Amino acid sequence: MRLAALYSGGKDSTFAMYVAEQMGHVVPYLVTVRPADRASWVFHTPNLSVVPKMAEAMGKELIAEDSDGTESGDLDALRRALEGLDIDGVVVGALWSDYQWERINGVCGDLDLVVLAPLWRKDQDMLYGEFVSAGVKAVVAGVAAEGLGPEWLGRELDADALKDLKKIRDRYGISVMGEGGEYESMTLDSPMHLKKVEMSSSERMTERNAGTLEVTGVRLVDH
Repeated sequence: MRLAALYSGGKDSTFAMYVAEQMGHVVPYLVTVRPADRASWVFHTPNLSVVPKMAEAMGKELIAEDSDGTESGDLDALRRALEGLDIDGVVVGALWSDYQWERINGVCGDLDLVVLAPLWRKDQDMLYGEFVSAGVKAVVAGVAAEGLGPEWLGRELDADALKDLKKIRDRYGISVMGEGGEYESMTLDSPMHLKKVEMSSSERMTERNAGTLEVTGVRLVDH
């Protein structure tokens, strides 16, 4: 099939697109919704300003739509982004969120598009190991859970990080994939990248129970 990837720049959407391409599908488009409200329940919001460079790094065409951040606004923006594209369906990085799954399926169903969710309901420890083994390189871009302090911001999500995430899970019950919003991620490289993304400037923004790595500059560098 010819697919558009619903893309936030995080590890899940990157890995789902990689799996789709490994299955033989063609993914020429990245589709991004940019909510004005950072608390959007439907879409990932940290560092969306970097997504155009991410698309360039992968040689993909970016289709972006702005939203007011409300549920209806987010879904209307998704519909506008997908309408008229020469595609058979959409690949998403959804893991366990029924809320997100139902709403994205509703929009795609109205447009007669197939939804491919290759990570859906898979074991999260297994998925973590698979995206690392596949060569998806991502860092923590936001934290919002007990046990995940500001020292995690910018940390690579590698095998060593998984060991520490499992320890935090044992104590606090977090998802090692960040599926409950415990952390957000930003992809820097993958097997699909023609060039890797390198952060040239960033700032840590911390609050009492949360923190964000605000990336203010990136450059594309050769492998």
